[in-house]
Amino acid sequence: MPRKSLSSSQPPRPTDAELAILRVLWSQGRSSVREVFDTLNAGRAEPLAYTTVLRFLQIMREKGLVKREEEERGHLFAPAVPAERTKRQMVGDLVDRLFGGSVHELVLQALGTRKVSAKELREIRKVLKEAGEPSTDKTLE
Repeated sequence: MPRKSLSSSQPPRPTDAELAILRVLWSQGRSSVREVFDTLNAGRAEPLAYTTVLRFLQIMREKGLVKREEEERGHLFAPAVPAERTKRQMVGDLVDRLFGGSVHELVLQALGTRKVSAKELREIRKVLKEAGEPSTDKTLE
């Protein structure tokens, strides 16, 4: 059964470009526009303009995805929501929209899409055990 719609207290689902910026902020912590700009453009064939990154951060602030803090050295941006909460929100939305609310279908599709390492299998088993669902699938053992 699909989950209820997201409450208005949750920020909107980030776009791909916004997610790239959020990944920078989640990994680096509070950062200036210049720091986000430099990290995003590291190794890019076609670099983004500084003003583009600044505009994205301004839009993301309006949407409630990032917070802006004033410091001695200027404005710093930080994620408004922790990475795990955003991931849960996006996965929940994916389960609802693409898999009709079926976590089972999502997991089967995810496991069938890419090779799973032994370490990942151990982590999956641990999560299943903690969820109270013993693994009966020999591929997870």
